[in-house]
Amino acid sequence: MNPVTDNPLSVAEKVDRLVARARYAMATISDCGQRRIDHAVTALAWSLYKPENAAELAEMAVRDTGLGNVESKIVKNTRKTFGTLRDLMRAKTVGLIGEDPAAGIALYGKPVGVVGAVCPSTNPSATPVNKAMMAVKGANAIVIAPSPAGYPTTARCVALMRDELERAGFPGDLVQILPAPVDKALTQALLEKVDLAVVTGSQDNVRRAMRSGSVAIGVGAGNVPSIIDASADLDDAADKIARSKIFDNSTSCSSENSVVILDPVYDEAVAALKRAGGWLCSREQHLSVKNMLWLDGKLNRRVIAKDASTLAELFGLPPEAAAHRFFMVEENEVGGKGSFADEKLSLVLTLYRAGDFAEAKRIAAAILDVTGKGHSVGIHTRDMRNARDLAESTDVVRVLVNQAHTFGNGGSFNNSLPFTLSMGGGTWAGNALDDNLNYRCFINVTRLVTVIPEDRPSEEELFGDYWENFGK
Repeated sequence: MNPVTDNPLSVAEKVDRLVARARYAMATISDCGQRRIDHAVTALAWSLYKPENAAELAEMAVRDTGLGNVESKIVKNTRKTFGTLRDLMRAKTVGLIGEDPAAGIALYGKPVGVVGAVCPSTNPSATPVNKAMMAVKGANAIVIAPSPAGYPTTARCVALMRDELERAGFPGDLVQILPAPVDKALTQALLEKVDLAVVTGSQDNVRRAMRSGSVAIGVGAGNVPSIIDASADLDDAADKIARSKIFDNSTSCSSENSVVILDPVYDEAVAALKRAGGWLCSREQHLSVKNMLWLDGKLNRRVIAKDASTLAELFGLPPEAAAHRFFMVEENEVGGKGSFADEKLSLVLTLYRAGDFAEAKRIAAAILDVTGKGHSVGIHTRDMRNARDLAESTDVVRVLVNQAHTFGNGGSFNNSLPFTLSMGGGTWAGNALDDNLNYRCFINVTRLVTVIPEDRPSEEELFGDYWENFGK
């Protein structure tokens, strides 16, 4: 377990003790080679991947937070852990990690230090383990700052990680958790004391990390629009969008929030989405959904990540709607915050009709300007020219082609994105990270530089084209 004294300590003293223990634990593994470090990483993975643990923590998460569903959380606990372990076992992070004799460069991996990791209530077990695996892969120690709602689940998860580390001969203090009750003051104190702060969750937490004075990695908000163009396989697109939308009741930042459909296939695509389990709201039902979805411009917590049957009752939909998997509303224009263009974190999908592909791109960009700029966009198409056009013209880090966004955006076995639960959106989202959070974020690299044959081009090689066109 992770003992924390019951003596009354100040916030600063509590954090100082945790960080000191983390530094001591790091020192004990400083001479470990890659093989032993990989044993520690695998221990962390097994602590969650183990079937009984994955199920226990999924059940706790739903019970504690009221968000999502057990089946999806079991999948998330196991699939993300397995994929992340695959990625980490293929990487070198300690000692000599790379060498290019021709360039006279040798690379040595070093720890970044003690990591403070803020983790959200939507993933109170998968995210802590995912971050802990990446941190320990770089021979770092980590202190988890959980959400108050997810605290019991995360505390149990940390206890399992510590037990498995100790079983494999490592100090449990490589992974610790803030003592209960967790609040903003305690989390902020941690962010200010660690060497690296890594924040997944609310944008308020991300902004506070950026102001903490520590090196910080924050990730952007999601609000994924996905385009269905006229060449798409409509049933395949609808099936993927539906499976992605309903996974864990839309808790994922990668869940589709809007679908932009080209006019020539609009009616057929909506029919395919209905076949995939969607309920299309009438104009009257549209208003009822909107009034329940947002209260005073903010998402109503009663609808976030709830089952379809619960939502149907809250929205005042007819009894037959409750048997459907998700709910669709049609919009003519992209609104602002608190509109159907915003991130909904619920089983509500907004549909837009576009006259041509240029308008589809404009609508998708306008949605991202409301929330989610930099994060990601999807496209269902048989025409890769449209996919390339979308990638060239849209300010996002990821463009997924013919994929279920929730299952592909954070890494998949059939794409090359790193497995993660934390996705940066680049400067568009106010993030330093324009990639999926991965092990490379948790190491410093020392470059050993030796002399190579001189590489000095002539003036003509560098300036010749310019001189020819514009003169000297």
